[in-house]
Amino acid sequence: MAKQSAQPAPISDNRRERLLAYMVIGTVGLSLVAFFAIAIGIGTGAAADDGFSRGIWPTVVILPLIALPIGFLLMIVLLVLSTIRRNREAKGK
Repeated sequence: MAKQSAQPAPISDNRRERLLAYMVIGTVGLSLVAFFAIAIGIGTGAAADDGFSRGIWPTVVILPLIALPIGFLLMIVLLVLSTIRRNREAKGK
């Protein structure tokens, strides 16, 4: 029986991918919080008599319209970078 060397696969420390992943989580998470805040605001009557046009509500209403597309683009960038890195690692073996 041949003895196999149990060398672990090299772990690449890729800060860019990790940073992009956290940015995706942050933008999508913030958008979900804004969605829930809007739903709770509607449920409690904050939307009555044009209530969403005062205070912090305009920002909360606009936030998902901006953050979700940004999160989607960041996710695509993360996917492309991850694919490029994996292809380079596969060619190196």
